[in-house]
Amino acid sequence: MRMSDLQPGWSIVGNDGGRVGTVRDVGQNYVLTSIVGMASDLYVPASAIANVEHEVIHLSLPEHDVAQMGWAQPPRDDDVPATSPEADLHRHI
Repeated sequence: MRMSDLQPGWSIVGNDGGRVGTVRDVGQNYVLTSIVGMASDLYVPASAIANVEHEVIHLSLPEHDVAQMGWAQPPRDDDVPATSPEADLHRHI
């Protein structure tokens, strides 16, 4: 399944069957997830998705481990290096 096939409102569960939350939005490499009882959303990476069936996204880890994964921080907008290659052109070796 492609990330573009995932839809807001779908459920997200851990591999233990524990309910993690609900899809709020889908990015290219993550699923923005609303968590009941939490002040912030989670950015679940696509790499954590194990399976999708019947509008339910199953993760590759248990529900109780999700909070410790550091997914509350939004992902970088792009994967370009922090410094541009042009800066290296003026280095003296």
